Amino acid sequence: MPDLPPEIAALLSAAIGPLPEGAVVPLPPTFDSVAEERQYRKEQLAAGFRIFGRFGFSEGVAGHITVRDPGDPDTFWVNPFGMSFSRIKASDLIRVDHEGQVLDGVRPVNRAAFVIHAQVHSARPDAIAAAHSHSLHGKAFSSLGVPLEPIAQDACAFFEDHGIYDDYRGVVNEREEGERVAKALGSYKAVVLKNHGLLTVGQSVAEAVWWFVTMERSCQAQLLAMAAGTPQLIDRETALLTRGQIGSSIAGWFQARPLWEQITASDPDLFD
Repeated sequence: MPDLPPEIAALLSAAIGPLPEGAVVPLPPTFDSVAEERQYRKEQLAAGFRIFGRFGFSEGVAGHITVRDPGDPDTFWVNPFGMSFSRIKASDLIRVDHEGQVLDGVRPVNRAAFVIHAQVHSARPDAIAAAHSHSLHGKAFSSLGVPLEPIAQDACAFFEDHGIYDDYRGVVNEREEGERVAKALGSYKAVVLKNHGLLTVGQSVAEAVWWFVTMERSCQAQLLAMAAGTPQLIDRETALLTRGQIGSSIAGWFQARPLWEQITASDPDLFD
């Protein structure tokens, strides 16, 4: 097998078996300059918004994805307030600090975006990106105040790796509530915001977006299963084993590749 990170090797081994010598496997890129990495992150962020738009995760002006700036990691890039996810380009993105001050860009920013995301990024130095929207099944599932159960393979990625924030107090406008959301997230990859929706984080935009997509679908699957009867759960040992196979940071990045290839081929203007 080619020399691969252990998590990718485990993912590929579980999915397709041994790889032949010389097989080409995509891996996260490296960069020669901060400017190059910044542009890449912005393009990934724009692509992430296009993916959210394609999945119908928009709800009016709600929802945001953020990514740290590689040159000034105490600031982050985010979508302009009120702009359609499906039209966002890399050049449209706004850079703000943790106080919400716009440092790059001319359009305003959703206050909830920096109130929540600033505290998440502050509490989690490893969280390069964070994603949140008012997706349909995430909203419905969040009203139950229960965790995702290991009812299927995909849900195992979140087994004992997501929190629940159960103190909804309206639209997030205060720093203290952002801090409480970050506390509920803890060291996990995701948090269910009760009566609100889902939030995911990752060491790349691709990872954070993938966790959101698959978590939303896992919520949908659990809702359907609960409506039909009593779901039969995967046992804890197997759920943890499966999480190790599909729930790592690099595995999240890798699983997002088909979505990235699709959206960058269909929406090349996102790079503008």
